[in-house]
Formats: sequence, structure tokens, C-alpha cells
Amino acid sequence: MSAGNVTVGFVAPGDGEVVRALEDAGAASFWVGGHIASVNPSPEPMIWLARLAEQTRSATIGTATLLLPLYPPALVAKQIADLDRSSGGRVALGIGVGGEYPADFGAVEVPIEERGSRADEAIELLRRFWTAEPVEHAGRHFRFDGIRVHPAPHQPGGPPIYVSGRREPAMRRAARAGDGWMPYLYSPRRYAESVERIQTMASDLDRDLEGFQWLVYLMVAVDDDREAARRGAAQFLGGTYRQDFDEMVDHVAVAGSLDDVGERLASYVEAGARHLILCPIHGDIPGTAARLLEDVVPRL
Repeated sequence: MSAGNVTVGFVAPGDGEVVRALEDAGAASFWVGGHIASVNPSPEPMIWLARLAEQTRSATIGTATLLLPLYPPALVAKQIADLDRSSGGRVALGIGVGGEYPADFGAVEVPIEERGSRADEAIELLRRFWTAEPVEHAGRHFRFDGIRVHPAPHQPGGPPIYVSGRREPAMRRAARAGDGWMPYLYSPRRYAESVERIQTMASDLDRDLEGFQWLVYLMVAVDDDREAARRGAAQFLGGTYRQDFDEMVDHVAVAGSLDDVGERLASYVEAGARHLILCPIHGDIPGTAARLLEDVVPRL
């Protein structure tokens, strides 16, 4: 749903009927993430993305995020190209390198210390595979001798690649090779700093960021009882990342009443974000998403 030049999407609910209802209510995008062998039960994002392509009609659908170093780049290129064609060009590929769950890497026999360099090499290869022309490549991790992945995606040049992460290497990756920046667990202040940092890095590389997208992934807890919202957010984050978030919740999540949440989201817009990916994490999840679309998004 647009609010001026700001759009809002959601981490996709598991229920397809809820997805369709939110799309009808104005959600601009839906996003799926997951792992292969994390501590918490988790879907595999490419499988979920395929399901989401059938549940939506007009919204952008994307990964937030696909842990790119876990996957062979030709396979990702093929899966994403096919999904982009079947959805009429609505796919966005959000990528990260992971690392918080080492078992993900052990499960696919990828050395965790190579995750950054594998992702960098794979981004280049995805764009080349999406030309649907034969690819010759001899790199550190991958070698291809005239491999052709076709047909090409619906979107000319392939879907946009949005880089997710939290630290300096991810910012460098976005500035050098990404079509957008999509951090998570960021405060508005830290988001503004990352925007400035990426712009500086891109300038140093003589890269024009025209068309570059500024996204942010936000955990949102809404409750008329502000403290209940904070506790709910801290509990969710603690269970997901296996650490204590009681002291950090105000910096890495959006929690409180609808008015509190509206003010907080507006601060991310002021910091430079133009597409907000909201992940409701407390109470009635579908109801919270609907309330955000109806009562909060128009204020942005």
C-alpha cells in the first residue's frame, strides 16, 4: 500500500486466505524466509516462495532472506527465473549470508567461513545466468563451461537483488552489487547511518545509485498495553536468536500501541527507508497486519 513514496509489505502469513485478504487491503509485497537446519523449525524459502506465487495476484513477492551461499547459483537462477515468469515479473530476491546457525552450512557441506565470498561470486553469476546465454566462468568457488540457464526471467535482466544484513560487509555488498539494501534489527538511527555509509561506498566505486531501493525489515508488536507489546517482542526475539532482548527491544523492534508504532515507523521513513517490510510478532498476527494497513500506513 502506497503512502506517498513509501510502500509497505509483510512477511507472508502461512494462511493463503490471509495473504489474499491483506493483498486486497493494499499490501504491496509479501516476503518469505527460512533455513535448512536452524535451531528453530523453519520452512525452506524457495519452496514457500513458489507457494506464495500462487497465493497472490499483483503484489511483489520476495525472499527475506535467501541465504545465498547455501545454494548452487545456477539452481537459484533457474528457480527464480521460473517463478518470475510464472508470476508475471513480480519476484524480488533478498539475499544474505547467514552464519547465526552453523548447522545450515554443515547440512549442505559449505564452509561457513566462505559464506561472504560465495555470495559475492554468486550475485555476479545470477545476473549472467539470467541473460539466458551460455556462461563461462572460472572463479574461486564456481566453474562453468558454457552452462546456459533458460528461459530468461520475465523481468529484463532478472529480478532485483536486495542485500540483507547488519554489518559493514553487507553494506559493501549492497553498494557494489545490490539493487537495494534491506537490513533487519536496526534502529532508525542505525538505518540512517547505513544509508549514508552505502551512499559513500557507492560514490567511492563511481556507482550511480539511481533506482536503488531502500528497504527495512521490522519486527512489530502492537498492543494497547505498551509494556505487553515490549514483552511480547522481547520474548519472540529471544526465542528466535537465543539471547536476551529485554534491554535491546526498543532499539531493534517496533513495539507499543498503534500510535507508538506509527511514530516509530515514521522515524524509519525519516531515516531514508522507502519500503517497510513488517513482521507482526505479537498477539493476533493477521489482525495486527490488518490494523497496520488500515490505521497506521495512511499516517506515513
